[in-house]
This record gives sequence, structure tokens and C-alpha cells, in this order.
Amino acid sequence: MSEAAPAVNDAAPDAIRVEHLVKSFGAVNALADVSIHLGRGECLGLIGDNGAGKSTLVKILSGFHRPDRGKIFVEGAETSIRSVDHARSLGIDTVYQDLALVPTLSVAHNMFLNRELTNGFRPFAWLDNREMRKRARSYLDDIGIRTLRSVQSEVAMLSGGQRQAIAIARSVHSGARILLLDEPLAAMGAKEGEMILDLIRDLKDKGHSMIVVAHNYVHVLEVCDRVNLLQHGRITLDRLSSETSAEELTELVAREYRRQRDEKRASGDATEG
Repeated sequence: MSEAAPAVNDAAPDAIRVEHLVKSFGAVNALADVSIHLGRGECLGLIGDNGAGKSTLVKILSGFHRPDRGKIFVEGAETSIRSVDHARSLGIDTVYQDLALVPTLSVAHNMFLNRELTNGFRPFAWLDNREMRKRARSYLDDIGIRTLRSVQSEVAMLSGGQRQAIAIARSVHSGARILLLDEPLAAMGAKEGEMILDLIRDLKDKGHSMIVVAHNYVHVLEVCDRVNLLQHGRITLDRLSSETSAEELTELVAREYRRQRDEKRASGDATEG
């Protein structure tokens, strides 16, 4: 089931636009023909079964993979995203499910990981821990995370929601305007999940553009303006969140599962015959 995307205001270029993206890994066709767009200040929900191509698409937009074919536009300019560092220079950053935090380091040190603040001159420079703690506290307060008592706490001692908030804050305050959030609510309780949903809402209100990859359709519809369904490497649904429901999305995914199951059964019967 394929639907045309809602009309876009050409006067304001999309934060990201992807046209006819194709990516294969040997004989596996991960993306067959993907076209999506993310408006400025928009939150787009990306859903689909495991193996549908969601991770591949995110890794292409984050600079980890290069597409075989297709075009990528960032804020209206056609761009070949060459690496993760290049994506970040364009204002695109990804917060993966594993967060890429170092559990034994403090919140402040994780916030400034690989870009530590120092005093003095090399080779005699030393870490400016006081300034990193001050800025880390300010960064977290700025995006509304005030439940964390101390930025000197080790990340290993924090809850899943707090870790997720730190990872997002690090991306935002490294200059990211476009955030790709990979399963930001995975394995969280209701209270922590709501904290992250509030954070996503606040970032959207501040003008950040976001793609949220998630399996929980209720959460997607709560915070996302639109939802895209990715199946077999193609976008099969592009609809405003207000015009669909968790029940409809569940049925679309289940219908595709039943179709694949029936095809396998028919193929098996034909082979036996």
C-alpha cells in the first residue's frame, strides 16, 4: 500500500530529503527504492519490522554507510555524506540504542567525550573539569533535564532514561540540528519513557528536526508529526500522525507478515509437489 507524501512548502527546503535510495550488501537488498523527507522542525516516525531497512537508512544518513544509488539533500543542497564526521559537520547526529556512552566515566566527561576542555598548552595541558561540569549542567538544564542530581555521577549508576537524555543532550550541544533517534524508548518504564517523550517534544518546539525509529506505535503517534512505514526496503506509507492510529499501523504490519507467511507456505507446497 503506497501513498503520496503530504505537500511540502518549496519556499522552505526540507531539513533532509532522500530520493530513490538503494543499498545492497552482497545478495541482500537492504533498501530497494526509498524516498523520504523531513521538514524543518518536524518529527518523523520511522517504523517497520526487523529487517525492513530502518537501520540501513539511519546509517546512511549518519554517514556510516554510503548508498549505491540515490540522492540526499540537506537543507536543500544535494550532498554526498562521506563519513560520520562529515554528517556531524552538516548538523546531523545519531543517538543509537547502545548510546555510545562510557559507563565508568562521569556525566560531564561523557558529555565532552573526544572533545574535552583543557587548560594550558600541550604537552602540559590538563583537563578543565570544573568548566566541563559547569557546561554539562547548563546543557542539561537547557533541554529540561533537571532530575539528575550531579554531573559528577558515573553513567553506570544512572537509569536508562537519564542515560538517553545525556546522549541526546550531547548531540544537541555539539551543534546537531537534525537528530536521528534509534529506539530512544527501548526497555524503559512508563515514567522514564514519558521523560524522553517530553524531551523530544521540547526539542521539536525549539526547531530541531528529528527522525525517531521506534516499535511502539503509540509513542510514535504521540510525538511525531508524520509516520513512515518501511517494508522490504521501500516506504509503503507516509501519513500525518493525526490521520492514522496504532491499530491501523499494527494491521498494516501484520497484513504484510501474513502475506509473507502465505507465500512461504505456497512455495513450500509447490516444492513438495
